[in-house]
Amino acid sequence: MSDYCHSPYFYQRRLAREVVVGDPQRGGVIIGGSHPVVRQSMITCDTMDTEACVQQTLDLVAVGCQIVRVTAPTIRHAANLEHIVRELRAKNCFVPLVADIHFKPQAAMEAAKWVEKIRINPGNYYDSKKFAVKEYTEDEYQASLQVIEEKFAPLVKMCKDLGRAMRIGTNHGSLSDRIMNQFGDTPRGMVESALEFAVMARKYDFHNFVFSMKASNPKVMVEAYRLLAARLNELGPDWNYPIHLGVTEAGEGEDGRIKSAVGIGSLLADGVGDTIRVSLTEDSPHEIPVCEGLIDAIEDLVDRSQPEYEGKLPGFPGDPFEYNKRPAPESPLNENISGGGEKPIRVVVTQAHWDQLAPKIRPGDDVQPEAIYEDLQILEVDPRKPFQVNCETQWITVQDGLDLPVITAFRLLAARLKEIGSVNPILLKDCLNQPKASLTPEQALLRTSSQLGSLLVDGIGDAILVRLEPGPGQALRLAYNILQAVGSRSFKTDYVACPSCGRRPPGAAGRC
Repeated sequence: MSDYCHSPYFYQRRLAREVVVGDPQRGGVIIGGSHPVVRQSMITCDTMDTEACVQQTLDLVAVGCQIVRVTAPTIRHAANLEHIVRELRAKNCFVPLVADIHFKPQAAMEAAKWVEKIRINPGNYYDSKKFAVKEYTEDEYQASLQVIEEKFAPLVKMCKDLGRAMRIGTNHGSLSDRIMNQFGDTPRGMVESALEFAVMARKYDFHNFVFSMKASNPKVMVEAYRLLAARLNELGPDWNYPIHLGVTEAGEGEDGRIKSAVGIGSLLADGVGDTIRVSLTEDSPHEIPVCEGLIDAIEDLVDRSQPEYEGKLPGFPGDPFEYNKRPAPESPLNENISGGGEKPIRVVVTQAHWDQLAPKIRPGDDVQPEAIYEDLQILEVDPRKPFQVNCETQWITVQDGLDLPVITAFRLLAARLKEIGSVNPILLKDCLNQPKASLTPEQALLRTSSQLGSLLVDGIGDAILVRLEPGPGQALRLAYNILQAVGSRSFKTDYVACPSCGRRPPGAAGRC
């Protein structure tokens, strides 16, 4: 398998071809190339309610949204896009619209007449989803693809003729029976499902499309996007299509922002991603500041220069395409708590935070500090230089004050330990240097979640320390919520919440 990014240790944005959505001279955008990451969102009202759709679109544009998605579940809904577009243009709003299509090729054909981009889901775009178990012969598999191509090719030709863009958007949990029977409900299945449709598009010399691999589980989402980027690299330089990032059904409030930062932020920090959508169960305009926060954070979280490292830079410290927690022996953090081994990932706090938290802690609290940083007998190292450890139960971390991004520093540390054959438990920190300017609570949350989330998804870390958030209670809660978001600890009910859209009435059950 090819690498999914240029380097796990220093930042270089993945070079993607340009995909044009609308007229860039009149409010349209270009995704990919050297253009900034594009922010997008989705309106939530019934597509037949023209007035509401226009108002929600204007509200999104007012807060900086650059692409607006509208659901078109039927031909009737798709036809009403004509009226929505006309009203928006009359109001001098030229933001590109995306028609969200799942099941009906005829709706896609109608929508392509009116909007600048079509989103199709390969898992259910004229494909079978009856949860049937079947062994496909090669002939049967190819025959099923031929049937799909007969339905898909007219849309491809129309998009090419009209200058439309397309998003080939796979969702975890909505793969077809054909893909499920061959690959299972896996990140690889998501990638292969999308590539089948891309091959069909390329057959008709249509290249104005982007890929997406969405999941509500950030670990699955990150793995799928890494696999996609690696497969595109493997297929050759003319497969460098842009990538749309998103954690679907992330939820609301702090939890939704953390999940989104773990998935989107960690991939952006690796140079992957050309447009993003944050899926919050809140009013859509609330999504755009989170998009902006994740994009803005990248400059502070990465280093574009190669680290000064004594010797050759090591490879990725683990398998980037399949989650496996880095092995470490069980080792005491203090006289009451041990970590590593089969123990949960522990939450460490500073002495200053402990002093404020201690009077409020009750013995049965699910969220409480488990060790004090200043009391730990911990080895602090510069991972760019050779170091020695006396025993494998010695806790280790990166020393403060180094001019290294957090993700780079701890990946280097894990790789160095692997090189010397040591499995010491690692304490992760969300900063090695305090930021030059004070951060807002949301900025601190997004940066901490992106950095610690990226490393935890890598399988690195046996304890975590949050310092970017200055509030003791907020920092403690953030640490536990990040562990919950990546599936490393569970201390509360985990809600998978759809942001809702016009595909179904408010409050109705089901999965988008």
